[in-house]
Amino acid sequence: MSRLEKDLGIDAGALVGAATSAGARAALFAGDGPYYHPVGREIEVFEHADRNGLPLLLKGPTGSGKSRFVERMAWATGRELITVACNDETSAVDLLGRYLVQGADTVWTDGPLTRGVRSGAIVYLDELAEARPDTIVAIHSLTDHRRTLFLDRRDESICAPPAFLLAASFNPGYQRGFKELKPSTRQRFVTLAFDYPREAVEIEILCGETQIDREIARRLVVYARKIRARTEFGLAETVSTRLLASAARLIRDGLPPRLACNAAIVQPLTDDPDICRALQDLADLSF
Repeated sequence: MSRLEKDLGIDAGALVGAATSAGARAALFAGDGPYYHPVGREIEVFEHADRNGLPLLLKGPTGSGKSRFVERMAWATGRELITVACNDETSAVDLLGRYLVQGADTVWTDGPLTRGVRSGAIVYLDELAEARPDTIVAIHSLTDHRRTLFLDRRDESICAPPAFLLAASFNPGYQRGFKELKPSTRQRFVTLAFDYPREAVEIEILCGETQIDREIARRLVVYARKIRARTEFGLAETVSTRLLASAARLIRDGLPPRLACNAAIVQPLTDDPDICRALQDLADLSF
């Protein structure tokens, strides 16, 4: 029985399968643990994929809740979460493991992916497209019917237990050229598309995440939506819910709203002085 089932006295799987109403989804995410507010039917997709041993790919812009969703689901199902932040230096050896010299001996040390497969954890590869090609190839055998990890250096094959789940994320708006995931990789995953939530939901997220006053949350969200609509700014990334939450925390702690918007939203988004002024003007109008 998962932690969520113990806390709520329910059959979490049955509830998720029937979670078509906002009330049912809210009940599933009651209690302690990492805060996450469902924005669609992502819970249902997760649970069905999990039960069938299917890997999950979360795609969407930065700060849209991908990592927090995985954290919450790991907590709700009572499993260890092993997160790997991928970059262009992440190799297959980093994931699988290596031999290390310890005194007079040479000892094999499992990498995070190998540890996760052995223990039945959720392994989350954050920004998978940033990893080196050999890293991505190394996970292919885990993402099809084999669900097996091959350790060539040890001549060992590890069959993933039912509890093991491989999840990955990437930002399709940010990745370009060789950073894009190949179809041969993408089609191995069940995919959940994340985006910035609708206005009412984003207000609820800010209130739940930061305990900020609802009117302040509303103004922050309206401010963000104005920026997101202004494509002429040419921002590499627009205002994320994560940035709004940072601004809300600063305001709740007593920082003036306009200054909080500058420090938590305007400055992280751009270094262009003209765009900074334009973004700050919008903040001044909102507060």
